[in-house]
Amino acid sequence: MNLVQRVEHWGDTHHPQWLDIVRILLGVFLCYKGVEFLYNMGSMLSLLSNQMAFGSFSSMLMSNYIAFAHILGGILLILGVLTRFACLLQIPILLGAIFFINLNKEMYRPLSELAISILVLLLLILFLVVGNGKLQLLKFREG
Repeated sequence: MNLVQRVEHWGDTHHPQWLDIVRILLGVFLCYKGVEFLYNMGSMLSLLSNQMAFGSFSSMLMSNYIAFAHILGGILLILGVLTRFACLLQIPILLGAIFFINLNKEMYRPLSELAISILVLLLLILFLVVGNGKLQLLKFREG
């Protein structure tokens, strides 16, 4: 076995079950936020145009990317399919939310949006490194 296969085998045998549950809950949360962004598209457009100097088309394009990337990434995380790809879709969105949107708000509240954004970003980085566990829809194996 080469190094990549040994690391993957080690990750499969040492991956705790509770981490899969955290991945699924993170996917559900991201799907919820994506649907919430779709319902509140006007608020998100005004927030994006106030915080960043984009044109109206760029703001619309970015807001649609954010909503659909959250929904698609959440579904992929729930199913355990293309987990690293789903995390890569989400990380730029969360970095933008932390640095451009949430730093200007009240950040010393117990459950502020900044704290939630940082927690989700850390979980996405964790699953980018760890990948999916034993609870997954498809398991790809080479013969």
